[in-house]
Amino acid sequence: MNDGLGFGRSYYLATAAAATPAPVLAGETETDLVVVGGGCTGLSAALHAARQGLRVVVLEAGRVGWGASGRNGGQIIPGLRWGAHQLSARLGRDGARAVLALAFEARDLVVGLIAENAIDCDLRLTGHLAAAVKPAHLKALAEDAAERAALGLPEVELVDASGARRLVDTPHAGGALDPRGGHFHPLNYVLGLGRAAAAAGASIFEGSAALSVTETAGGVRVATAGGAVRARHALLAGDALLKGVAPAFEARLMPVASYIAVTEPLASIAQLLPSDAAVSDTRFVVNYYRRTADGRLLFGGGERYSPSPPADIAAFVRPHIERTFPTLAGVRLDYAWGGLVSITRSRLPHLARRGPIAVAQGYSGMGAILSTLAGKLAVEAFGGAGERFDILARLAPPAFPGGQALRAPLHTAGMLWYALRDRL
Repeated sequence: MNDGLGFGRSYYLATAAAATPAPVLAGETETDLVVVGGGCTGLSAALHAARQGLRVVVLEAGRVGWGASGRNGGQIIPGLRWGAHQLSARLGRDGARAVLALAFEARDLVVGLIAENAIDCDLRLTGHLAAAVKPAHLKALAEDAAERAALGLPEVELVDASGARRLVDTPHAGGALDPRGGHFHPLNYVLGLGRAAAAAGASIFEGSAALSVTETAGGVRVATAGGAVRARHALLAGDALLKGVAPAFEARLMPVASYIAVTEPLASIAQLLPSDAAVSDTRFVVNYYRRTADGRLLFGGGERYSPSPPADIAAFVRPHIERTFPTLAGVRLDYAWGGLVSITRSRLPHLARRGPIAVAQGYSGMGAILSTLAGKLAVEAFGGAGERFDILARLAPPAFPGGQALRAPLHTAGMLWYALRDRL
């Protein structure tokens, strides 16, 4: 499903660390844990399980990190798509505190793994700005900030329109700056996570797509074109790319394509983003952008509801860049690509367990760091300590209506409505 999304023109791929291809699975093998998906969720699980002395096999259909983990905007945004105010209204304050404490832990886990494993991924802990598109959005950000403070959680700094303009040179009604946020090179991060997992003893196979996942008397069997893995436990970590191996779990997801372009190096980059914070705005269809380590603007934005990608991804993203930063009209775009974001109906992640199988998916645009935490929590649950996993599992989003045939058209209709509301 990532075919045609131009990963060959990715800035991340062009600047990636060297990576030796992993072998293709051949024959049958037995292990303690089989992981389907070589992104951040799967490799985090592999690393944490291998460090506990478990035998681990990772099956990746393509190359490690070539799914959403290595294509995303690289924004470190502590939290979830729901803020503290929304979560307290749904779960009560104790429930909201427990959920958000875990979500904030994801940031510290990622930063710690980067340091511990010497992963060179352009980490910048320069903050994240949630930029309010209109005053009503700023009011919602203020309510969320007040509730975070009431819950005793890390606080954000509210800024007015002039304060936001000092952080990013484009007009907003204001925003909320989280100093614990930042940005990084996500492909180099996931490649580093893979090296750490392999060093800990995990066996990683590329070009080894899972074709079926079957429960057995002793656990689970995952078959590929070239072999199979029998294991006591399985973690499905393919997110939007599971491709039919677990229909009951996949019904909770809607894969939506997102597109990113990267400019030529800019002499004006320090004026456009003086704070070097990562920025995402409060539109339903989000614009998100940041600096790169070599002085470019990396910008994601725009919505597309056809299943086919635009013929020219750079031309598709360009109007959004130029509306946000008019001084960049006509700027050269050196890189452009797309990837699939897994959206749930609630925009909250989907973690679940069924017998020997667990799934972690549906990060809804917040997976850059949440995915690493989810992999760790799954390993805790397999080891019999599932309390923390279950805190997030209780957020389980409902399945999309209409089954396989109708969920995409129904979701498209809803997205068109929200996109129209953004414009109005």
